Amino acid sequence: MLTLDDFDFDLPPELIAQHPAPERTASRLLHVDGGALRDRRFADLPDLIAPGDLLVFNDTRVIKARLFGRKESGGRVEVMIERIVDARHAVAQIRASKSPKAGGRIVLEEAFTVAVAGRTGASDEFFALELVGDGDLYALTEAHGRLPLPPYIEHAAAVEDEARYQTVYARHTGAVAAPTAGLHFDDALLAALCGRGAELAWLTLHVGAGTFQPVRVHNIAEHRMHRERFELPPATVDAIARARARGGRVIAVGTTSLRALEAAAQAGELRAGPAETDIFITPGYRFRVVDRLITNFHLPRSTLLMLVSAFAGCATIRAAYGHAVAARYRFFSYGDAMLLERHDDHAL
Repeated sequence: MLTLDDFDFDLPPELIAQHPAPERTASRLLHVDGGALRDRRFADLPDLIAPGDLLVFNDTRVIKARLFGRKESGGRVEVMIERIVDARHAVAQIRASKSPKAGGRIVLEEAFTVAVAGRTGASDEFFALELVGDGDLYALTEAHGRLPLPPYIEHAAAVEDEARYQTVYARHTGAVAAPTAGLHFDDALLAALCGRGAELAWLTLHVGAGTFQPVRVHNIAEHRMHRERFELPPATVDAIARARARGGRVIAVGTTSLRALEAAAQAGELRAGPAETDIFITPGYRFRVVDRLITNFHLPRSTLLMLVSAFAGCATIRAAYGHAVAARYRFFSYGDAMLLERHDDHAL
């Protein structure tokens, strides 16, 4: 039985990156291939990609999901949008001295009002909100909200973050956290990958605030994942088929891309279209689609650390993280990256 303790490690606080590297591609890259650990620069990535390989990116765009407001009683609240369901409805986390009651109203940023329809979610951790009066929640949050930087980044969102906490290829609005492996790419690097003979493809998974929720059970088999929306275009399914036919490898850029691809193949055949997933990938999972993974370094005791351990092997990831700490790699959203090779026959 795997427990939370199997996914813990000591991380010096000063290794948590508070700001991005001066340039997107200036970060470091740890290439993890079984027992081999190689220190590289992210700008070296084209040298590690073979002609015919396929990289799959998540093109979601982060919304300004953090808003402050007040209840009718005058009590102050902080609202973190989990997802905008449509122009008038959203699901959110709410922090307040007293939880808002169903039927109550909240004035957000002195600009617009939402009504609390009640609690929702697998464990009632979210609130269903409905816009009161005219308007569009997408436009209102963009106009009045704040960029939702992760809780371990200690400064308020600044002008730098407005640009650097989005990927250069972000297209479809809906995430409340960035697909951070993609933050290392700029247009020149994307062009260099194509010049190398690689193919690029896209999907959309809107990252939810649940990605930062801690695992609260000791036995990880008892943990239940949050649900996230994704869409896998037919063009990407076709690109994967072409890559397979020519002997290329499928490289997921980020754990969100990997989760979407593996979720879309749960029935056996890779299926295009919109869907939702609560897939929880832990050691013992057998991957159907992804051969290699580009990802940042993840939090101790997190579901993403469990995912990369499933992909590369628990012992391999322990060694890689130990090396990264000793070599002073930068961790988490604004930190450095890894290129992981998949190992199916790994021991715990």
